[in-house]
Amino acid sequence: MPHPHVLLSAAVSLDGFLDDTGPERLLLSNAADFDRVDEVRAASDAILVGAGTLRADNPRLLVNSPDRRAARVAAGLPEYPLKVTVTAAGNLDPAARFWHTGGEKAVYTTDRGAERLRGLGLPADVVPVGPDLEWRAVLDHLGTARGVRRLMVEGGGRIHTQLLGQGLADELQLVVAPLLVGEPDAPRMFGTGPYPGGPRSRLRLLETRPIGDVVLLRYAPTVPGTGTSASAADRQWLALACELAADCPPSRTAFSVGAVVVAADGTELARGHSREGGDPVVHAEEAALAKLDPADPRLAGATVYSSLEPCARRASRPSPCARLILDAGVRRVVTAWREPGTFVVDADGNGLLAAAGADVLVLPEFEGRATAPNRHLLAP
Repeated sequence: MPHPHVLLSAAVSLDGFLDDTGPERLLLSNAADFDRVDEVRAASDAILVGAGTLRADNPRLLVNSPDRRAARVAAGLPEYPLKVTVTAAGNLDPAARFWHTGGEKAVYTTDRGAERLRGLGLPADVVPVGPDLEWRAVLDHLGTARGVRRLMVEGGGRIHTQLLGQGLADELQLVVAPLLVGEPDAPRMFGTGPYPGGPRSRLRLLETRPIGDVVLLRYAPTVPGTGTSASAADRQWLALACELAADCPPSRTAFSVGAVVVAADGTELARGHSREGGDPVVHAEEAALAKLDPADPRLAGATVYSSLEPCARRASRPSPCARLILDAGVRRVVTAWREPGTFVVDADGNGLLAAAGADVLVLPEFEGRATAPNRHLLAP
């Protein structure tokens, strides 16, 4: 099971604060947006908040609409999403409303924190992930052991900062309220620190929507991961490559493949697909790379996303796609599907790339999307 889709959700003031410093929670949203949040919760497998948010806000994290809860049950889901919190030290209040409302709960913690939490008798699954609280370990367990495919994260700012900074947030849903807080000690949505790609990298805007007097902004990350660790943006770009594969003219003698070349700062450099431009033998990676200046310095730090493993041997061109990628200076490739022996026996483009020092990452959760336009070529 892959990592869940991680959605960061928050409402902020115009000057970027989550709250003020007063004793009562500052309500930034309106009734219509609270209902939208309820809808997003109902569509999630789990809702997560940090221990600081539990202490500060004492939230219940429920799906409030009876109709939405009934729809979950009718779909074979629990009435409420799994409620999750994280704490390194295990400093949690057993009387908090979080534990006594809704359905199942889970706490992710360190080995040290687990000892303390088990002594509290919390009605929750206590999951230690090691000596340190590592987000990849948390997401691995949520996806593998709990079957969580969609995780909604509702704070606080430190949690949002860590997940976005580590390239693990797939989507940001930010509601901007028409007020100013202006208090230097008030909590912010994001803290300082290194973010993927640095300050010049831009997230991709997915949607803007006015909701009464607030505005919803939805963004997706764009900066590729590094090495063989997958980032949320890697999944976004590979999904696009799989979509491009569906645009290929049909063929009974060649696979339909999509490819995207992305710079280290998240800029899309080029895209291509098999048989593009009426060329019956052009491959996706070849089509994309042909659109770029071979001297472009960004290629050295770029990632190629291909729905199918780049070819290692071909009869239609002097160089296979794996060699074209290496000759372009690219040293990172993310793909969804290993090439079957339909046309080339023992194809191993990934092996050719890896032997030349490239980082190769296969995300098998995208294999179904990559094979969909090629089902007619695959043995039953």
